[in-house]
Amino acid sequence: MSSEPPILISKTPTGITTITLNRPSRRNAVDPATAKLIYEAVTTFEDDPSQKILILYGAHGTFCAGFDLHSLANSASTDAALAGGEAFKDGVERQIGPMGPSRLTISKPVIAAVSGYAVAGGLELSLLGDIRIAEEDSVFGVFCRRFGVPLIDGGTVRLQAIIGLGRALDMILTGRPVSATEALQMGLANRVVPKGKALEEAEGIAKQLLAFPQECMNKDRNSTYYAAYNANSFGDAMKYEFENGVKVISEESVMGAKRFSSGVGRHGAFGGEGKL
Repeated sequence: MSSEPPILISKTPTGITTITLNRPSRRNAVDPATAKLIYEAVTTFEDDPSQKILILYGAHGTFCAGFDLHSLANSASTDAALAGGEAFKDGVERQIGPMGPSRLTISKPVIAAVSGYAVAGGLELSLLGDIRIAEEDSVFGVFCRRFGVPLIDGGTVRLQAIIGLGRALDMILTGRPVSATEALQMGLANRVVPKGKALEEAEGIAKQLLAFPQECMNKDRNSTYYAAYNANSFGDAMKYEFENGVKVISEESVMGAKRFSSGVGRHGAFGGEGKL
């Protein structure tokens, strides 16, 4: 049995938390104990105002092979195997799922740095990301289709919102492997990078996000998720967007307008001296 910790956590002084799955003998598959650790790491990030961006990553060339079926096969009962994956409770803000943080609504940006396989529950875990960076040899898929294991960590909810109903049903019904190239075409991957470069790219994006006014960025993020999952009409989404965002104007927008007026960020410039 490996003496390595199943997850690794790092935090930078500037506010980037990285949670790395670290179970090479199981291709980073998640058992109940690991699920609890991931859940606790994510909620700790959520509650820490000094941490602004979360990166999810898998060590040893694999993002995550899903729920650890060995723990399910060797368990005396389904309930024992899934541990924290109890029945969903309406109105309860924080609940642990079989994969850990899969039921959470995270209030700050999440980037999934995907290498190798992100399949079954690992695919569902990657869907927590607002942005997915895929290495060129990455594979996404509902591989649990082969063994009669259902998607119960948000796969049927988040996947269709990200790539559309038709493409989601293709993946969900067939369980087929989806390459990084196809994932990019369908919007499942946001960027494809050379093998071994996903974490580096994710860290670069995280640093870029840190440079922006945080309240405004997170309000816009929140409105986007509300429109995707919670709005009951176009008008409701528009109303929420306005009421959610207008509060930022006095806090960040006026100062930003003054910076622009002084010459910062002209002509769409990003980064560098005298630019945004």
